[in-house]
Amino acid sequence: MKLPVIRGLAEDHSLEELHAAENAILEEEKPAFEVGGEDEGEQLTHLLGAIWIREQMADGMDFKAAFRAFAQRVRDSIS
Repeated sequence: MKLPVIRGLAEDHSLEELHAAENAILEEEKPAFEVGGEDEGEQLTHLLGAIWIREQMADGMDFKAAFRAFAQRVRDSIS
């Protein structure tokens, strides 16, 4: 998982675009835009992180706070 890739996806794409890319990968199709990652698993991880950030933003959180909250969730899960 690469946080800069997740950040770029969340900044550059809408929630709808991210969900469409997730569905494309799940259907073994190519997404409409480049999703960084070594393999489909890492690409899905990046998309799910970006989707989580965008959902927090839809609930009123600003981008910076949502990204920090996601990064903290990741740190908490591995420590």
